[in-house]
Amino acid sequence: MAKGTWGQRERNASLIHTWKVVWAISLMWLLLPSGPAAADTVRILALGDSLTAGYGLAAEDGFVAQLQAALLEVGHDVEVIDAGVSGDTTAGGLARLDWALAAGADAAIVELGANDALRGIDPASSRANLDGILSALGDLGLPVLLAGMLAPRNLGSDYVVAFDDMYPELAAEHDAIFYPFFLEGVAAQPSLNQSDGIHPNPEGVAIIVEAMLPDVIALVERAQATP
Repeated sequence: MAKGTWGQRERNASLIHTWKVVWAISLMWLLLPSGPAAADTVRILALGDSLTAGYGLAAEDGFVAQLQAALLEVGHDVEVIDAGVSGDTTAGGLARLDWALAAGADAAIVELGANDALRGIDPASSRANLDGILSALGDLGLPVLLAGMLAPRNLGSDYVVAFDDMYPELAAEHDAIFYPFFLEGVAAQPSLNQSDGIHPNPEGVAIIVEAMLPDVIALVERAQATP
């Protein structure tokens, strides 16, 4: 066999092999799942107590489900992660924060403190716990919406002032978006609450979501702007 013919066959075989590799790589890229849509989804961690968890409600009627539906309806690609635990206090929220963040998040809503007030826990302790939560989220670069609570007025003026004031003060210290009172428009309204008079019914949750939606949209926009 002529030397030139053998060399030509080697070159042809090499060229064919190269094209096979290029074709295989191209096919692999084509078959990979498309990532941009999933990557653009803003994941919001909702860290809270029974008000977040939707105590006494069907899953689709709770705060997390209604909020996610409302955001999707106005064109925001979001996933709201339910990290609400009924009966939880600020101390409990701080203790389980790392676990709640394990699956990842781009932003957070913090709704805690109602059970602290109901138990008469020292506002200084509640404040320290909320400060720990906001500091941890800030260290991770996560924008936060802090939902305020109001202390029962029968606990005395000193308690009420210390408890109520900690929310706006902490929001300012941590540059969090501040929603003054989670139950605004719903508290003490029998038609908007369950039989216990404390937990919102589906209509009450809908009012909360509608009122909070502009602030949550601002939270989503902060998350989208965060590198």
